[in-house]
Amino acid sequence: MSAHVLCVGGEDHSLRIPFLHALRQRGFRVSAAGSGKAEPFAQAGIAFFPVPLERFVNPLADWRTLGSLARLFAELSPDLVQSFDTKPNLLVPLAARGARAVSVVRTINGLGWIYSSRSLKASLLSPVYRNLHRLAARSTAATLFQNRDDMAFFERHHLLGSGLPRLIPGSGIDVDKFERARLTGPSRKELRQTLRLSDTEVVITVTRLTRQKGIPTLLEAAALVHAERPGVRFLLVGPRESEGPLAVSEAELERHAAYVTALGRRSDIPSLLQAADVFAFPTEYREGVPRALLEAALAGLPIVATRMPGCSDVVEDGKSGFLVPPRSPRLLAGRIIKLLQEQETAAVMSARATHRVRQEFGLDLTVERYARVYDDILNASQSALPDREDLNLHCLRQAAPPLGTDMPDCAEREPAHAPHRILGTH
Repeated sequence: MSAHVLCVGGEDHSLRIPFLHALRQRGFRVSAAGSGKAEPFAQAGIAFFPVPLERFVNPLADWRTLGSLARLFAELSPDLVQSFDTKPNLLVPLAARGARAVSVVRTINGLGWIYSSRSLKASLLSPVYRNLHRLAARSTAATLFQNRDDMAFFERHHLLGSGLPRLIPGSGIDVDKFERARLTGPSRKELRQTLRLSDTEVVITVTRLTRQKGIPTLLEAAALVHAERPGVRFLLVGPRESEGPLAVSEAELERHAAYVTALGRRSDIPSLLQAADVFAFPTEYREGVPRALLEAALAGLPIVATRMPGCSDVVEDGKSGFLVPPRSPRLLAGRIIKLLQEQETAAVMSARATHRVRQEFGLDLTVERYARVYDDILNASQSALPDREDLNLHCLRQAAPPLGTDMPDCAEREPAHAPHRILGTH
């Protein structure tokens, strides 16, 4: 019987449906659990089990989630549980400690607010969360990282335990699906007419409208751009009301209403991107690899992003876009203006970014890398070898070889259906 992979994530878990479909095509049985909506999974023919997950700090709610996950694992008895997002990455390994023959794989897709914020609350919570990560690592078969900065952070703070560490860039993006959505949606001209943008220059941002995502910095930069190029309009795409105390206020947005429009959450991102001229990503967050940057690159938009983990894995400063320090509105505004003024330079940069995303972040390649990890774990669990912990420690010491080199011997037990090696980023 094929191995059963249960994938656990947060409220945007439905974005991983293409990932689960691709795993199923490789012979795995798949199901999902999380706090997101069940309808997209039902439409995709994937079993979904609702689990309450509180995004913000709430020990009582987390304790209830821990019990829900433990009962779910006992009921389903999956071979592998794959977790994404901050809370699942902590709670899933802890909940699986009492489950028999369940191996946990966690993907660190960014380190989130606690490791990004400079607030007193984050400073007080960060050592608590590091200790929880160390505890979770004891019940983790493999920890996967989307960028090298996060992997180095875990190694530096001894958060890995004895589980296999691997670098797999990003969550994978379905290039063909994105292209179909972009080509079948409204045209650039139609969208601009609908949004009353006419022939103006447009800078777009797709992210949650929170302080940690750099929206106050972007608003300051927008004011500076407006002073020099009054015709430029900024579009902010993403949720605000659901972000609680982290959200920017309506009053802040209103102060810039003459040149900034907040569209809220949208489902037509590919079309909106092609209606813009520049993509700005002002995050102060330790990202995994932001999907928004991958989609902007596929749409052929020149990018200005902050020099934060995850962003620098997509954008090479001065070659495939621009990187600026976080919380630097003048530098952000300057780079936006440069891309608007120097269209030939912008076109060259955007072409390089598009090529990079197509070559390194495609869904098929990403899922093949995950399948290799799963096969390694399943083969090890079925093996009679008594020295599995020694094997894991050997992998830990050789976790991130240079691009183009072979993985350690412990990664070489590949089945016939998995011809690719697991590689890191360039």
